[in-house]
Amino acid sequence: MISVFDVEKLKKLLKNFYAITGIRITVFDDSMRELVAYPTPVAPYCALIRESMEGLKACMKCDRQACRTAAEKKKTHIYRCHAGFTEAVPPLYGNNMLIGFLLFGHVFPYGNREEGWQEIKHRCSALPVDLQKLHEAILQATPMQDDYVRSAAHILHAVASYLILERMATLKEDLLEVRLDTYITEHFTEPLDAMRLSQAMGIGKTQLYALTKKLYQQGIAKRIRELRTEKAKSLLREQRDLPLAEVAWQCGYKDYNYFFTVFKREVGFTPREWRNEQDKSLIL
Repeated sequence: MISVFDVEKLKKLLKNFYAITGIRITVFDDSMRELVAYPTPVAPYCALIRESMEGLKACMKCDRQACRTAAEKKKTHIYRCHAGFTEAVPPLYGNNMLIGFLLFGHVFPYGNREEGWQEIKHRCSALPVDLQKLHEAILQATPMQDDYVRSAAHILHAVASYLILERMATLKEDLLEVRLDTYITEHFTEPLDAMRLSQAMGIGKTQLYALTKKLYQQGIAKRIRELRTEKAKSLLREQRDLPLAEVAWQCGYKDYNYFFTVFKREVGFTPREWRNEQDKSLIL
């Protein structure tokens, strides 16, 4: 595990979220290990499904898949679980590295209980669950409309950002992954290549490439281009009188023509065209 969580503060935050929304949240670390949940018990209908090993495995598989999807998208993933309930997962990222996940689940999203029951019964038909007890539990469920769920998901996304800001979820600062990301972020406008990064980190190129793939799901050069492109956009947008050659230089490009080529390939516009598009949007 590379993430560190302040569990006591998390408990208080989750309790407050539940008081407002009535939705249970679970916090997982980056390896999908459950750390804390509020309320601690799952919903009665979910408890019935998880009584069997088959049901428990189905729930765990569904959670893992949802977290993988959220991590790949780097944004909140809202979906129907294997049993037919609505869940949402915002991933927790710090310094471009995955720290963990928040998951709210067990939401009964059907306005008509009987319609919802038919869907859930169909989805759970292959599991060894007592359908009569499950039906009774469903009749006690609190329906939540899609608009309400989406609003709660937006709040949960804000909660995820707050966790990082307040350092309730952080990374171990001595980790090699953190040091590598910090170094690239601080030096991306300088000449950077695999050799220099390997020397700075004290590791071989093979390990460097593996770490970069783990961090960014892409190569070193592409990550550096992304950072330089974002900096160029910021300069073009915020310093409209800054000459394009100066923009290129501040972003680490000594050759303006090369900067022109890279920017157009990454953004779809030349630097001048992109700046002009920003000017038009301000007028509109």
